[in-house]
Amino acid sequence: TLEDGRLVAIKKLSLNKSQQGEPEFLSEVRLITSIQHKNLVRLLGCCSDGPQRLLVYEYMENKSLDLIIYGVSDQFLNWNTRLKIIRGIAKGLQYLHEDSHLRIIHRDIKASNILLDDRFQPKIGDFGLARFFPDDQAYLSTTFAGTLGYTAPEYAIRGELSEKADVYSFGVLVLEIISGRKNTNLSLPTEMQYLPEYAWKLYERSALIELVDPKMKDDGYVEKNVVHVIQVALLCLQPHGDLRPAMSEIVAMLTYKFEIIQTPLKPAFLERRPKRNRDLSLTNHADTIPSPLQ
Repeated sequence: TLEDGRLVAIKKLSLNKSQQGEPEFLSEVRLITSIQHKNLVRLLGCCSDGPQRLLVYEYMENKSLDLIIYGVSDQFLNWNTRLKIIRGIAKGLQYLHEDSHLRIIHRDIKASNILLDDRFQPKIGDFGLARFFPDDQAYLSTTFAGTLGYTAPEYAIRGELSEKADVYSFGVLVLEIISGRKNTNLSLPTEMQYLPEYAWKLYERSALIELVDPKMKDDGYVEKNVVHVIQVALLCLQPHGDLRPAMSEIVAMLTYKFEIIQTPLKPAFLERRPKRNRDLSLTNHADTIPSPLQ
């Protein structure tokens, strides 16, 4: 609690992160505090005393999205709330990619990094892996950092990082929010274990509505609206970055400002091979590399 009575959240950086020099740490903090949007968690300040590196954030009453959609919490999100969360995340990413005075790629968009305030307004948090992106470059060649299962193929395979890596992660997250399950669950039947793969199979059978969280069974949602959002998610999961829409286009589609006219291709996803060692590989049509699931 601050002196003025405000509740805040304190994040203590791990020892390996706190080894950076104070000028670099403070420079990074200034950059993060210079971007403000209603769908980004606000960094209020920092503390650095000796080896200590503390970040002070606004307090988010409903904690992180993963606790709710994965069933850790007993809270229930109806369709309207889920759609509000999806749209809010999209607007936050649009700001980072297109509207901020800095061009920023988050690199770790996932349910645990989406925080919810007292009105379930989503806010993107944890910018520890974020990269500031030069305006004159289409992509950066960089070492992979992020969370497997949310990773765009061109980034995992070739280390090519662009805004479209965040778009891919957003697509996976949308499927999680709608289905109420993790992107990977090896306890499920084989065809359902990896969420993007399962969503694509349902799309091929014109049965996308089967993806919806069973808890929303009596929610009264409009089926065509839910299917529309799932189709937007599939566009985000296209195998090549240049086929994925920009976040501004995604926001427009999610607010029904224009119809979906692009037909999605088969997404890139982890494909299981019937080998004795049951290895897993990340398949992107012509590009195939061995890739562990976790």
